[in-house]
Amino acid sequence: MTNDELSLVAHAYLYGFPLVFNLDQVDRYVREGVGANPAAPFNTFSHARTLAGPADTFVTINNDTLYSMGQIDLSVGPVALHVPDTAGRYYVLQFVDAWTDNFAYVGHRATGTAAGDFLLVPPGWTGQAPDGFTVITFPTTIASIVGRWACSGAADLPAVHALQDATTLTPLDPGARPVGLPSPDPGVEASLLFWEKLRLWSQAFPPAPRDRELQESFAPIGIGDKDSPYTAPDEPTAAALREGLRAGEENLDTALTHGSSPEVNGWKLTLHAFDYNLDYFEVGALDDPRFQITDPTRRLIERAAAAKGGLWGNHAYEAAYIMTYVDDRGEQLTGARTYTLRLDPTPPVGAFWSVTMYSVPDFYLVENPIDRYSIGDRTPGIVYDTDGSLTLTISHTAPVDPVSRANWLPAPDGEFRPVLRMYEPAEAVLEQNYRVAPITRT
Repeated sequence: MTNDELSLVAHAYLYGFPLVFNLDQVDRYVREGVGANPAAPFNTFSHARTLAGPADTFVTINNDTLYSMGQIDLSVGPVALHVPDTAGRYYVLQFVDAWTDNFAYVGHRATGTAAGDFLLVPPGWTGQAPDGFTVITFPTTIASIVGRWACSGAADLPAVHALQDATTLTPLDPGARPVGLPSPDPGVEASLLFWEKLRLWSQAFPPAPRDRELQESFAPIGIGDKDSPYTAPDEPTAAALREGLRAGEENLDTALTHGSSPEVNGWKLTLHAFDYNLDYFEVGALDDPRFQITDPTRRLIERAAAAKGGLWGNHAYEAAYIMTYVDDRGEQLTGARTYTLRLDPTPPVGAFWSVTMYSVPDFYLVENPIDRYSIGDRTPGIVYDTDGSLTLTISHTAPVDPVSRANWLPAPDGEFRPVLRMYEPAEAVLEQNYRVAPITRT
């Protein structure tokens, strides 16, 4: 395999990874559910009734909100969405297309918290919406609604459940049946299944026009073929596809841990990791140059890394995420050591903030003896310093000191990566004027 051929296959992997990884999760939701979210068919909501925990094996899932997930298939035609009045409670319904573009938002920041009605329509739809409905046009016929409801603990669950139950999806044609995802040819072996899914799904859910020329450049490896070329390829071709996939995976892992996001005090400021949508701006999505990656190469690398490290993450103007792998000495964070994190001042937000603990390399929540997976401004019993700052203790072993224990974020015994989330962050966060101190080894 020549270097040029290897480069082409590896590039195709980075290009197609978000689509394949995302739609695998869509399929998983409608068939199996994920953790606290039970399976639900297309065009219905799956509501988590408890905050996420270690059983929810989904990358970088949050522990601040209850999730309501809706996998939408507009092959049935338009679907009506109703949201209830939340009386000021924070919530967001984030709309994510098949390629992981965040193309619309409904909720506290975007549309307020009064009751509302929206009509979800497929690409190219030219019909007339009923009176009182706001139209949201989908870039791809299959997309996801990722709903998050602020919940302050067990006592707050019934109120959130009532809001979830009042949030509804109703196809206008009740007799229509969703087409769903095209199924891979069963004759394709597992090592080539990625390419088969990319071939099928990139044709069923075309990318934005700006990416179509790039997609056509992958024709030599069969992405544009009508019939599967992966059922019985000759061995050199199969070997080339496998080798290119491995190279693409290595490139993606490198991008994930050494990406272009700026780093301050060891924190990766991934405020622009989800800024790869340049084409689709429906209600609540800001067409703002500050949140658009215009460099075509970096845009696709960031898109792939964002899918693997934080699928269905929000734009920073909705919720800002920063994360770190290292301590104040630049060494990997590990449960073999004890650390502190001093937040002075605490994050400036319009909604709320939290620090959540994740394992490495899976980015899952970590089981611990006090069932605390995140700590933030809504955590009961935390103790602020006399000057209003907050010092967190991060360790695998429980602290003995009472204040440290109250402010303890449990870590796994192995390597870990905390994520600081800031919901509706202030301009100081978005402009990178707010700085978080390094995590300090004690």
